[in-house]
Amino acid sequence: MIGDLVVTPRGVRFAGCHFPCTIGRGGVADDKREGDMASPRGIHRIAGMLYRPDRISAPTDWAEPILPGDLWSDEPLDTDYNHMVRAPYAPSHEALRRADPMYDLVLVTDWNWPDAMPGRGSAIFIHQWRRQGYPTAGCVAFRRDHLRWIAERTVPGTRLVIR
Repeated sequence: MIGDLVVTPRGVRFAGCHFPCTIGRGGVADDKREGDMASPRGIHRIAGMLYRPDRISAPTDWAEPILPGDLWSDEPLDTDYNHMVRAPYAPSHEALRRADPMYDLVLVTDWNWPDAMPGRGSAIFIHQWRRQGYPTAGCVAFRRDHLRWIAERTVPGTRLVIR
């Protein structure tokens, strides 16, 4: 492990480098809730890595492909809340296979996972930003090439520190 991904007011420090990033529109929250658009303060481990095999090559040997029908449950009352699920899936969810490139590469954090508490927030990912300065719904987002560089150097358990 190279070290922690540390979110600072100026971006993220990782592996001796500094990268601009965006965080949640709601800022940083001590009491994260579903839909608050905030990034949760704390130390979060990288629990998985997902990628679109039709668009990019796997950045590591432990990355898992995002397939058609892969979704992420954001329904607090469902038993699969804050877990990857497959279509068809009626409760509220987010598609992992998007038309835009935002989820071509995703690092999944352990925020409220695997034992999700209803309403504490779901899908706190590290992914590609829409554009510099454009906030996320609570995730941490990077420029595409920076995200790839970071992903190639992370291992399961690498820590994302949001202060």
